[in-house]
Amino acid sequence: MRKKRTTLLLYFSLLMISNIQSTLAQQLIDLKDYGVRANSFQDAVPAITRALADAAKYESAVVRFPKGRIDLWPAEAAKRELFVSNATESDTLSKIKNVGILLENMGNIILEGDETIIMSHGKMVHLANINSRNITVKNIGFDYERPSMSEFTILEVADDYALVKVHRDSRYSVIYDKVVWYGEGWKSGKLHTIKFEPDHQTMYYFRNPAFENAIATDLGNNQIKFRGDFSNVGLAKGDVLTMRDTYRDCLGILNHFSENLIFENIGFHYMHGLGMVSQFSKNISVKGLRAKPRPETGRIIAGFADFLHFSGCYGKISIENSLFSGSHDDPVNVHGTHLRVVDHEGDRIKVRFMHHQTWNLMAFQAGDSIGFVDNGNLLVYENAVVNKVTKLSDRELELQLDRQVPKELKEKHCVENLTKTPELVVRNNRFEHTNTRGLLVTTRKKVLIEGNTFFRTGMHAILIANDCNSWYESGAVKDVTIRNNKFIECGYNSFPNTYPIAIMPETHKFVRNHYVHSNISIVDNEFTLFGPPLLFARATENITFERNMVRRGEQENFPISNQPMFLLEHCKGVRFRSNVLDTDGMATIIQLQHMKKSQIKYVVKNELQLITK
Repeated sequence: MRKKRTTLLLYFSLLMISNIQSTLAQQLIDLKDYGVRANSFQDAVPAITRALADAAKYESAVVRFPKGRIDLWPAEAAKRELFVSNATESDTLSKIKNVGILLENMGNIILEGDETIIMSHGKMVHLANINSRNITVKNIGFDYERPSMSEFTILEVADDYALVKVHRDSRYSVIYDKVVWYGEGWKSGKLHTIKFEPDHQTMYYFRNPAFENAIATDLGNNQIKFRGDFSNVGLAKGDVLTMRDTYRDCLGILNHFSENLIFENIGFHYMHGLGMVSQFSKNISVKGLRAKPRPETGRIIAGFADFLHFSGCYGKISIENSLFSGSHDDPVNVHGTHLRVVDHEGDRIKVRFMHHQTWNLMAFQAGDSIGFVDNGNLLVYENAVVNKVTKLSDRELELQLDRQVPKELKEKHCVENLTKTPELVVRNNRFEHTNTRGLLVTTRKKVLIEGNTFFRTGMHAILIANDCNSWYESGAVKDVTIRNNKFIECGYNSFPNTYPIAIMPETHKFVRNHYVHSNISIVDNEFTLFGPPLLFARATENITFERNMVRRGEQENFPISNQPMFLLEHCKGVRFRSNVLDTDGMATIIQLQHMKKSQIKYVVKNELQLITK
């Protein structure tokens, strides 16, 4: 018994020592000790830079941010040339970015706030993880002193004028009867405008030139009167117009060639350009993100474009228990990138970035597997392994392969990185206040979309795409489960194709018995529709639509599409089972195109009709 007690005492003593050593190894770095004072409006960049340099000296460290507002100014921010997927834009714009908080070649660091708000000034990157690992960011919100989004509310509108109230965070001048929007170090160019209708909680593209052509008069007190032709603008009192520049020349957070990143209980209160871009990074977890303006601002928009954008990532991406509200583009987009083959000889191919917003990135590394893709049918017809990558220019790379180039290779064919594709979990999130889609998914690894609410997304709540001709976002999906989600009156901006779920590879030709996507299960979901369209699927094998509840909504303000409830093009192995359709007279039709009735199994129930065309 004594020996046993001695053994237990020794065990607990060693455990305590281990815990103490672990605590000591994780060094606490308090920004207050470096002179950072909350709500002082002073530039915290130099102090944070010094603190991070000290944190890098330890095996692991916690960098603690004080409670309240912390300001980042560009004067002493790090300057880095950054090429960012879907945000680099043209050759004429500078790629040198101001980075407020830079973690470069660092590891094992926690950035921990306490209801902290990072307030950036001008076009700055809030935070960048570059070639870093094991980084955690938690309890911090990100915002801009002057968002690059301008907003005004319609007070009055008549045939010949409009009276508007400009949001207090928007800066403007009326010069020669025209409104110029400006901020810290920038002014607006060509505007991209989206309308928000508060009564219906909906957002629409607004392309009417009435305001641009009108004569503007500044009435003071943030009110502007526009005189012109407003007879057919489609506006009502209370509508909010949100305007931004068309160029994505900045972003909020960048993760570049980094791994094991955790973002927990953080806020995206405004993100300039794309919100957080993760490119060629591994294992990223987002939990408790509040992508929404701070309530006290009264703003509508929290994101210039996508909130979360993943390009060429791998490992596992998880997005859980988060809110996405007020984006000018897709809240979440997960994809790879097709590069076009422009020349080849022997075991070497020259590939080119085709989209103007994506280039000068090392999209391949030695050891990566690639697939050769026919741009017409989007099918991978042969694989290879990259032995060597050589950068030829900002737009072109040379890949030396482990085998000869396939005979089938033709002009405009592309290559896809089959290694840099992630597993994805999207669970228990809410998507709202977006005029575009909720979630875009193109990844070959396992995907789980579970327990989410998609509320009046302007376009498809979920889009599974893949293309080699426009955005060049790859690739095919092979295992997708969509379960226990709520889809509430989504798709009103996609008329007539107002499908909450769209499986829509941009194929230009079909190949018999070959399919782009496969193994998609849509089970145990609730769909509230304002019109018949529910599911569009093209070039997909093995679709299960099972135990879903489908009901008609009460919204009468959306145009009703005459598209069928289910439209299937060139699909195989489609199964409908045990669904409940409570659609109150709404046409419940399954329409088939370029496929036979034998390729679908279903039970005729609740007036479900099968037609071919």
